[in-house]
Amino acid sequence: INMSFAHLKKSVNGLSYQVDNSKSEEWSTLVIPSKLNYRIVLSDGTQVWLNSVSSLRFPFSFLGKTREVYLTGEAFFKVTPDKTKPFIIRVNGVTVRVVGTSFNIKSRNGKTQVIVETGIVNVSEKKKSVNLNPGEKVFVTGKDGLQTKESIKGRLYNYYATHELVCDETPLHELVSSLNEVYGAHIVIGNKAIANLPITTVFKDQSLDQVLVVISETFKIKVERGKKGIVLK
Repeated sequence: INMSFAHLKKSVNGLSYQVDNSKSEEWSTLVIPSKLNYRIVLSDGTQVWLNSVSSLRFPFSFLGKTREVYLTGEAFFKVTPDKTKPFIIRVNGVTVRVVGTSFNIKSRNGKTQVIVETGIVNVSEKKKSVNLNPGEKVFVTGKDGLQTKESIKGRLYNYYATHELVCDETPLHELVSSLNEVYGAHIVIGNKAIANLPITTVFKDQSLDQVLVVISETFKIKVERGKKGIVLK
C-alpha cells in the first residue's frame, strides 16, 4: 500500500500513527502491523517501504540541518539527494547516515543489518564506523558491535518492496533462509553438500511450490514434505 505522509489519518486499514507536537517540529510515529507493509513518502520526497511489524518516527517537515528519523524493525529507503542536509536513521543504537542513496535496514532480535543498493552509506555504532558501497552489507550486534563489511550476491533483502528475489551466484542456504521468511515456511537443507551451491535466477511473484520446482530441477535434488516442514536433499 502506498501512502504520502501528508494524507495519513489515525487509522488506515490497520495502520496506526501517533502525532507528537510537543516540540517545534511535529513528529509522527507510523506503526505497521503483522502481515502488512506500506510505502510512504516523506516531506523531502524520500520513499520508505516499511515491512510488517516495523515502525518509523519522522517529522512532518525537516526543519533542522539534518533529516533525521527513527526506525524499529525493517525498511527499504530511497533517499532524495540533498548534500546540504544529510539523512540520518537511528535504529537500535546504530546510526545510518547518507546523502542520497537506496538501502535496506533490518533490525530484529538485537541484530541490525544494513545492505546498500546504490550510493554510499555510513554506518556507525559507538566509536566504530564503516562506509558501505553498492552490493555490501554489515551486521551490528549488541554482543560484538559493528562487524566487518561483506559482499552480497543477489538481492534477497527487500522482497516486501519489490516482490522479487534476485539470485546472482547466491548460495542455496541464503535463498532458503529468505524463502522461510517470505513465505512463512520451514525449509531445511538435509544435505550439507548442497548448502553452498550457487543459483542465478529471478523469482517474481511466484508461489513457494513454483520456486521449489526451479530449485529441484536446477540442482537435481529431492524436495520432501513432511509434518515438520520441507527438506531439500
